[in-house]
Order: sequence, then C-alpha cells, then structure tokens
Amino acid sequence: MVRINKYLASCELGSRRKVEELVNKGCVSVNNLICKDLSTQIDPTNDIVRVNNKIVKYNHQKLFILLNKPRGYVVTKKDEYDRKTIYDLLPEFASKLHPVGRLDFESEGLLLLTNDGNMTNRITHPVYNIEKSYKVIVKGKMEMDKIIQLRNGIQLEKYKTQTAKVYLKNSSEEKSELKITIKEGKNRQIRKMLDAVGHEVISLKRIQIGQIKLDKLPIGSWRFLKDIEILYLLKQTKIKETKV
Repeated sequence: MVRINKYLASCELGSRRKVEELVNKGCVSVNNLICKDLSTQIDPTNDIVRVNNKIVKYNHQKLFILLNKPRGYVVTKKDEYDRKTIYDLLPEFASKLHPVGRLDFESEGLLLLTNDGNMTNRITHPVYNIEKSYKVIVKGKMEMDKIIQLRNGIQLEKYKTQTAKVYLKNSSEEKSELKITIKEGKNRQIRKMLDAVGHEVISLKRIQIGQIKLDKLPIGSWRFLKDIEILYLLKQTKIKETKV
C-alpha cells in the first residue's frame, strides 16, 4: 500500500506539495470516488486513480539526472514568451522528469531532475540541511563587513535569510568572485542577498548540491546520477523523514 501523495508524486505529477494541492482541490478520485483525504492508502495493483478524470499509473522506476544549465534557458516545460527551456537540451524521456528547485533565466550550473516527487520535496526542504554552493561574480570590490552581513543573514523584504558560508575568492575595484553556500533556496535568494549589500550580480553558477558536484560536465550537457550519488541523497533525506 502507498500513501496517496506518494502515489501521485510517483506518477510524475510534480512535487509532494503540488500533488497534495490536487487532492485538497478535489481533482483526484480513487475507484470513482473523489478523494480529499491525504491519509488514503492506495493499492497500486488494484486501485484505479484518476486526476481530472484521467487515469494515472504508478511508476516504480526512479530516474535522476544532472544538467549543466546554460544561461538563457528557463526551468519549465513551456514558456509563455517562447524562450528556450531546459527540456530543449534533454532527451525525450526527460520530459517526464521535473526539476529539483530552480535556476533563474540568467543563472547557470547544476540542476537535478527526477520523477521522484518525494525526493524533490526533501532535497529542497531546509530541514534536511542539504547545502547548495554557488560561484558568484559581482560588480565592485566586496568589503569584509558585507561578507559578515551575508554570513549572518540578510533581512529581505519578507524574511531574513539563514546563516551562510561566504568566501571571497578574489577581488578588484571592478569585480569580486565569491563562493556562497546556503541551505535555503528561495526565489532569486542569492541575487537579493547581494543586492541588499549593494552588489549587482554579473554571473551566478551553482556548482554543488550536497556531495553532488558539477565538476567538468560541459555546459548544456547532462548525465545520469551515479549510484553513490543517489545513495547519498537517500541517506541524507531519510534521517528526518518522519519530522516533516
């Protein structure tokens, strides 16, 4: 038996939070009865589950790939402005995978995709303490007092960022290179943090998620995650599973 949200997430319908919204809105039926109870247990062999009157099938095979996203691509399947999307860079089977977190249009680097909705939720949830590291180049000379502000947390409009690891790699009057590691992943967070201390981002590249590194994967290329990388994610996100 499988809990309804896990069942739907495995059907490649999105993250756990997204599929829970489908249940709450009454979009899901089990054996022709509308299901709004998130505690419902599904028998993948015998139960018939529909979303918006369309039968969805449980997918036991979990796929994980890593893409080195270039600048100028959006992290979505379709774009209203007809911009290039990351799926233009991926094989056909990847159209059923969804991204783990986001990188904005101007950002580049490591992006994970999977059909495991539960894993997506856990990797992006700060309770699991999975760090994301970025190489950032900003305009102007970065002073130590601003680095300390970034490390201690920045008060933005609606929230204060958590503490971060910030290292100055090199600096000149024209630009500074930083390595920033955070556990959160709010929308355009690093850009907002740096803007708050008076530095405009020239380039932003995610280089690592936990122990998974971009390394020398060419820009615009992808690869399957290695078994050891998948085991790392499973181990890292299993520790606090019952607390979420």
